[in-house]
Formats: sequence, structure tokens, C-alpha cells
Amino acid sequence: MTVLGLGASVGGLDGSPYQGYLYGYPHKTAYRPLRPRPALRDVWSGQRRDALFLYLHLPFCEMRCGFCNLFTRSNPPAGQVRAYLDQLHRQADRVSAALGDDARVARVAVGGGTPTYLDAAELAELFDLIDRFRPAGTPTAVETSPATATPDRLAVLGARGTSRISIGVQSFLDAEARAAGRPQRRSEVEQALAAIRDQPIGELNIDLIYGIPGQTPATWEQSLAAALRWAPEELFLYPLYVRPLTGLSRRAPADLPDPQWDDQRLALYRQGVDRLRAAGYRQLSMRHFRLARLPDDVTGEYSCQDDGMVGLGCGARSYTTDLHYSFDYAVSVSQVRAIIDDYLSRPESDFDHAEVGYRLDVDEQRRRWLITSLLRADGCDPLGYTDRFASHPLDDFPQLAVLADRGWLTVTADRLALTDTGLAYSDAIGPWLVSGPVRAAMASLPTR
Repeated sequence: MTVLGLGASVGGLDGSPYQGYLYGYPHKTAYRPLRPRPALRDVWSGQRRDALFLYLHLPFCEMRCGFCNLFTRSNPPAGQVRAYLDQLHRQADRVSAALGDDARVARVAVGGGTPTYLDAAELAELFDLIDRFRPAGTPTAVETSPATATPDRLAVLGARGTSRISIGVQSFLDAEARAAGRPQRRSEVEQALAAIRDQPIGELNIDLIYGIPGQTPATWEQSLAAALRWAPEELFLYPLYVRPLTGLSRRAPADLPDPQWDDQRLALYRQGVDRLRAAGYRQLSMRHFRLARLPDDVTGEYSCQDDGMVGLGCGARSYTTDLHYSFDYAVSVSQVRAIIDDYLSRPESDFDHAEVGYRLDVDEQRRRWLITSLLRADGCDPLGYTDRFASHPLDDFPQLAVLADRGWLTVTADRLALTDTGLAYSDAIGPWLVSGPVRAAMASLPTR
């Protein structure tokens, strides 16, 4: 297998189709300490605050999966969980004051880690904090795992207005789950899914992974069929990556990309796309599928192109038009623990400032708009782009002609959209579009 981090390059578009999952731009590995630290009141002054995305990060899990490079700690001491919730309340107080009384949240997500690592009482307390920010009826998504999706926890989620729950199953086959570094039993997975469907939670998302060692088209079909039996409103299909400092990276040789593995993942991806389309799902991105009979993704009034994100918790990212910020970032166990300890030791006044981040000049704002829209199946709206930046994306990014010449991009007066082949190569196109300064910043961050 290949050990590649986001932004790694093996020849751009002519290399591996699996070079990095660009879920946000710029990636947090490009963030650096902000000196002097800007006050949040100043950061948010003049920004639109009428349709914000509130994200809460719980950096705790019952185990660390072999493929995981997220900011999380497994099995923390109970006292640390208690201290984290207390500190989260303190941070929320300061952030709320900085945003001002006219700020309004239009969407909420709780991720991690595994938020349902918290017990039922702790989850209820977390929702007390959330309710200070969100109006009634605000779309609210929570992540869970098979081991923590217990009836008592799910009852709290259902009673407190959770509208979407996402569960990381990865594979319905026990042997494949173990091979991916996530030991679990299918009976546990099915029990968790049944418990979720017992709650008044409108939408279920199931995450699956393809490219697991030993996986075949036949076993991939078994997982797809098992997931579809639960009629999830959404599914995410993720290619397996083996990243530095993860459990799988300790098993896999850190060599050049294996073309056979690339071919396998691409074949399984296409199998998954065909299977889900035939089952009545429409493709929203390389990874994201939604039942075609349902309206577009229910995200409230929030638009990632125009509205800001407010992050709470260690590991949460926030962004405005021209500044993306967070706390420090790491993957290794020792560094994650050190950053959590640092977060817990901070005085309340520290939460009045942005700590680590990346300032986006107008060129980077244009690039972010392009990347975050182009990697969606509905593509980039050039008229909206022109309204925002007084230019056309084809003029600002002439390299898009390369994608069009390859048949990976369709260009019309009102849409720039990846073709089916282009979507399949999203994990090459995204890193290819990263700017030189962001790429250099990502490459210069020591592996931690």
C-alpha cells in the first residue's frame, strides 16, 4: 500500500488518482501561529453572521481506527472528559460574546472523534450548550460509531432535535473491518442501525470504505447491499488511504503508489457508483450519495461559499471570508494528548483570540471558491463567481482547460462541472489545484 498525506504529489494529474482528500481549503496543515493573535471581535466584525455553521469537536473515541488521522484520543480518563466539557462551556461563553447578539446559527454539526463517546447525561449537557446558539428546528448532525450508538445515547439525540446521524460502518464484513484496523462485529453494527432507526431522527448516513486489503468486488457488493437494506438517506463511499502516523501505516510499506491498488480502488469506486445510482441515489460528489427522491441536502440557510463557520472545542476549525483558524493540529498520540492538555489548561481569556490559522488574500479566496464548488457534482457557478470576484473562473484559472481537454470537465455559460471521469479523479484534481504558497506551507509542517 501507499503512504501518502494530503497534497502529496506523484505526478499531478498523470499520477495516482488517489493523492489526497481535499475536504477543506486550505487544509489545516497549512495553518501557522497567528502573531499577534487577532481578537475574535475584530475577526468577526464586518462579517456576515446571520447564517453561521456551528461545529463542535469532541476529540475522544472508544478506539482509534487503523486508517484514522483525525484529531482524536482513544479512551481518555473520565476526568479529562469532564474537564473538556467544562472548558467547552467557557470557550462558548467567550465566542458567543465575540460574535455578538445579532449572530444566528443556521446549521450545527457535532463531530470528532466520536461525540457519542459521551454518555447520555454528558450528551444532554452538550445539547444544553448547543441550544444557546441554535434556533429551534436548526438542522443538526451528529456522528456516531457502532459501539457507542446505544439506545440511551440515541434517545438523547432524538429528543434534542438531531436531524441527521452519521455512522462509520466502513464494512459489514468482520474480516474486512479488522483488516481496516476497526475490529467490530456485524451483529453490533446491525444492532446500532436498528437503534438509530427507532429514534425520530430524519436522516441516516452510512460511511463505507473501499480498497481494504482482501476486499473484492463480491465482498464490496455485500457491504453495499447490507447498507442499502437500511434505506439510508445518504451514503459516503471513501477510498482507503494509508496515511503517516496511523495504525495502518505501521503495517504498510512506505513505497511509491502501487498501481494495482489504485486500479482496485478505481474499479470498486465505479462499482459503488453504479450500484447506488441503480438503487435510486444521486451522486453529489466523489464520496457523497443521496436518495434522489429527497430534496437537496438539508443544510438550512447556510452556504459554504458565503457564510462563516464557528468552531468550538480543541480541533475545531473556524473560518471567515479572509481568515481560517483553529488550535494546533497533530495526528500522533503524544502530540494530540499534548494539544488537548494545552487546551484544558488555558485561561478563559485565551478564547477571545484566534490562535493558529491561515489568512486568505483575494487570490486564495477565489481558489477556495473554485475548489469547494468544482469538487461537487453540480460544479461551479461562473455567474456567482463573477458576482463575487468581478472576474471569470476560466480567466483566473486557465489550467482548467487541461481538465476540459481530457474530458474531465464540461464547460457551459452557466456551469463548470466535472464529468463522471472527472469526479472519479477528484482526489487528484483537488491537490492539483492547491496554490503554491499553501502547498509549501503544508509540506513544511513537520509530521506529528
